[in-house]
Amino acid sequence: MPHPTSRPRSATTVHAAVDLGAGSGRVITGLVGRERLETRETHRFANTPLRLPSGLHWNLPGLHQEILDGLRRAARTAPAPFSVGIDSWAVDYGLLDADGTLLGLPHHYRDPRTATADTLVHSRCTPEELYAVSGLQHLPFNTVYQLAVARGSSLWPAARTLLLVPDLLVHWLTGTVGAEETNASTTGLLDARTGQWSGELISRLDLPRSLFPALRRPGEQAGALLPHVAAETGLPPTTEVTTVASHDTASAVAAVPAADGDFGYVSCGTWSLAGLELDAPVLTPGARQANFTNERGVDGTVRFLRNTMGLWLLEECRREWQREGSPEELPALLAQAARAEPFAAVLDADDPVLLAPGDMPGRIAALLRSTGQRPPQTRGALVRCILESLALAHRRTLRRAAELSGRHIDRVHLVGGGARNELLCQWTADATGLPLTAGPAEATALGNLGLQARAHGTLGDLAELRALVAATQPLRHHEPAGPSRAWEAAAARLGG
Repeated sequence: MPHPTSRPRSATTVHAAVDLGAGSGRVITGLVGRERLETRETHRFANTPLRLPSGLHWNLPGLHQEILDGLRRAARTAPAPFSVGIDSWAVDYGLLDADGTLLGLPHHYRDPRTATADTLVHSRCTPEELYAVSGLQHLPFNTVYQLAVARGSSLWPAARTLLLVPDLLVHWLTGTVGAEETNASTTGLLDARTGQWSGELISRLDLPRSLFPALRRPGEQAGALLPHVAAETGLPPTTEVTTVASHDTASAVAAVPAADGDFGYVSCGTWSLAGLELDAPVLTPGARQANFTNERGVDGTVRFLRNTMGLWLLEECRREWQREGSPEELPALLAQAARAEPFAAVLDADDPVLLAPGDMPGRIAALLRSTGQRPPQTRGALVRCILESLALAHRRTLRRAAELSGRHIDRVHLVGGGARNELLCQWTADATGLPLTAGPAEATALGNLGLQARAHGTLGDLAELRALVAATQPLRHHEPAGPSRAWEAAAARLGG
């Protein structure tokens, strides 16, 4: 499917990528040409959730101000960005009233209010019926379950428009309203076959159809900056906000430096999202039972993947040690992990007991005891347990994705922050038995920038974007080296 631009090709263009993660955000400027992809981080800021009496929330106004600060710094570069693109995590949203006013701070997906929301949803639409339409992995925080809880709130009667987080921030920059399709596909309310909002599901769940804006594809222009935004940032009033693949994983997959389609990917950061890029969704009972998701990708592709806990497990341990007053730097922890006993303990990284924040070392220890294993006695051993368990999760997910889709995988591409973790990359290669390319670590921002460059005529198809990433970004290659029998035995302890 062609990307939505008819602009003539340009030699080089400059863009600003706003890349929001669950723990931090960045504004990155990029100069993109057919043989150039140069980036500079102009602003980095914390993304700290707020725990209020009403629950765990995102500080969206604070993030908006940080974005404006970052764009102000980007405006001082020469030349200034032609356009701005925003990506973030999925599923969370804000509700606007008839005047366009935000109705309260958006809830954080880790807020426990949705713990029993599936009962509300499944009383109207069974899990089988939901999956047959949306093809979405069951996660308790999916938008469809959040909305089931929101319908009982005092704010609900005033709600007129639902905007996912990146769409809400685009609205504050441009005044326009829309729903970018890759993020919309994470709501559980998009038809996986047609790529359109499912009127059937929306009606059965008693949601107002008017709540859901018109869809936008990556590459479409959302609008120019509002006058006050241009004045505050110093960017020209003609600066456009370009719709990118606003689900951060979709932008990351767009920047996978692969030369052909026979690859599996792991987008590894707070979460590990492992899977394949397909031409059509897999909506079989087997895919539903294995809890695989079918999310929209760029140019009509499908991201057939499964969410598992990622480096959240390690970062939560580090946060706990910092709270205890005994922080430790990551390089030292990884060095200790490399020396620790292999496979002394392994855990199911998907276990829901690991989802919430707080005392991760204690919860991991309790989970291991419940499976008859001795918890690690040192920090290095605990880190090794986490990383080996993540590598096993990557192995299990990629193998199952290949089985369910009938596809072959000859190489794994691990992108995102996890690409910097050499132990995790090598152990993923060892566990899967496949060569692995690590990098780029900033795949999401590069995909964001590349999709803006396509919309402005600098790049052509997705293959050209990926080739540019492969030619310009530092990558590391890992061959399987570990004893395969040891990984087979560890996988068997976790049921495969």
